[in-house]
This record gives sequence, C-alpha cells and structure tokens, in this order.
Amino acid sequence: MSNVLEVDALTKHFPIRSGLLHREVGRIRAVDSVSFHLGRGETLALVGESGCGKTTVARCLLRALAPTSGTIRFTPEGGREIDLAPLSRRQLRPLRRHMQMIFQDPYASLNPRMLVGDIIAEPMLVNGVPVADRQARVRELLELVGLPDTARTRFPFAFSGGQRQRIGIARALALTPSLIVADEPVSALDVSVQAQIINLLLDLQDRLRLSMIFVAHDLGVVRHVSDRVAVMYVGRIVETGPTTELYRQPLHPYTAALLASVPKPDPTQRDAAPPLAGDVADAGNVPKGCAFHPRCPHAQDLCRQVRPELLEVAPGRMSACHRARELTFAGVS
Repeated sequence: MSNVLEVDALTKHFPIRSGLLHREVGRIRAVDSVSFHLGRGETLALVGESGCGKTTVARCLLRALAPTSGTIRFTPEGGREIDLAPLSRRQLRPLRRHMQMIFQDPYASLNPRMLVGDIIAEPMLVNGVPVADRQARVRELLELVGLPDTARTRFPFAFSGGQRQRIGIARALALTPSLIVADEPVSALDVSVQAQIINLLLDLQDRLRLSMIFVAHDLGVVRHVSDRVAVMYVGRIVETGPTTELYRQPLHPYTAALLASVPKPDPTQRDAAPPLAGDVADAGNVPKGCAFHPRCPHAQDLCRQVRPELLEVAPGRMSACHRARELTFAGVS
C-alpha cells in the first residue's frame, strides 16, 4: 500500500512570553516530535484526552499552523511527493484542493448567510470549476450524504446538527481530495446522531476509498471507523497499532486506562486497568522522564528519570513504555 502522508518528527511549540519586553520564558510543547504514516485508502485515528495535541497535529497537517520543525510529506492522487512543512501560503494554494477538513462544530463551520448549494459549491468556485459542473456535482454530493436535492435552496439554520454535519462532509468531498482530516466530527452531536454520521463515513470509506485522519477522544467511536490508532499524550505518540489488536490488548498503561473509561453495555464487565487519576500533564512543564508517570499505576524509578522512545515491540505495534518489552501479552509476540 502506498502512503498518501508520511510525517516525521513533527513539532509545534508555542512560546510563553512575559514582562514588558515580552521575552520568551518558556515553551508549550503542544506537539513534540510526532511521526506516523497514512496509507492510501486508510483511516488513522489520533486519540487522547483534551490537551494532548491531537488537534494541533491536524492543523499542522493542513498547514493551518506552521510547524516548528519536522516534515509532512504529502502525495496527492496522481501527483508527486512534496514536503508541506516549509511551503509558503502561495506555494500551498494549488495543493489546498487535495486536502480538506471536516470540522467539529457543524453549527459554526457553515456560513449562515449562504445557501447550502453555494456552501458546497464554494470550493469548486474558488478552483475554477464551470457553473454547470458545479451544479451537477452539488446534486451528486447531496445524494451521496443522504440529503434531498431541495436542500440546495435552503439556509443552514433549517437543518439539524446531524444534517449540517452531512453538509460539511459534502463540502469536504467537493473536489475529491486525497486527504481528509476529520477533527472530532461527531463529538458535538447526540449519541443517536453520532451513529448515523459514523455509518455515513463508513459507507463513504467503502465507496470512495477515503484516506482520512480521524481525530477523537472517544475510543468507542474510533473502534468502528479506523484501521489503525495512534494514541497521544502531552504532544507525543505513546502507542500505535491496528485497531483490532490495540483494543484487544493495549501495550501502554495510558491506552489501557482510556479503554477502561469507555462505557460497557454490560455493567458486570470490569477492566483490569484502573481509571485515570489526575489531569493531563502541563505541556509547558512536561515532567521529567515519562510524561505519564505521575498518573501511571506501574511507574518505576526508571520511568521518572528516562523518557521512553516509541519503539516497535511487535509486528505493526509500537509503544513508548519501559515495560512494553518486559511484559508478555496474549496474541503479541
């Protein structure tokens, strides 16, 4: 499988300034040397608690934020590989059509003064698609996301939250992008509506072979929509692996704790991992050693002194935990 995206040592630090001269007195390490790849037609989920840096990663991938360092090698369909990280706004402009985002808030992401047909057609208008082709494509997209053709002539306020998110998805698909970044696309919706949008995304994955980064904090949602999962904590990836294997046997205590927090339909079921205690570490003052050690029930002296690197501990499985190589897990060799 070829890769549509290869990210290497991606870093985004925000300066902390103080005093009359606004001198830099520290840095918030929002993203700290993150590396991963996305295969064509694959969905990779970035998961973690709020403040772990996953949305910052998403914004850097689309160059809504300029990274501090690192590379973002992007290969659009039928194009050549290019590093997005050093490009200027002018250099990025012709590449924008190949990268689109599905936003978290379906209410704030749509212009309330525009008709739905114009909202969906806007990316095509900006990229010079003829009027007749735009109109035909809008009709096609509305059908694709399960909305009636009459939606074209209505304003966003006339739709529910789930319907607005369908409009946002149609807009993201307008130019047939090679990469879609979905930033918590169902977190603002009711549970029943979440299921409908997830089913829509699954259908679109099958029909269009989408390549997608799916940002979420709800591991219950991620399980159904992703091929692989990357778990983030305080700006770093602490575990990656195929979704089925990672859910069956997590290799990092943080992943195990996140999975333990997912509600179970059977109240008699109990998880071996204890629930998370405390808050996410401060990205402006990251603890020495493993950033997770103040909350980890298995922390040792080594964890408090030496930061573990993200290493392959089994085929397709990577973990940043000192215990990962010492423990024997069922189904992991």
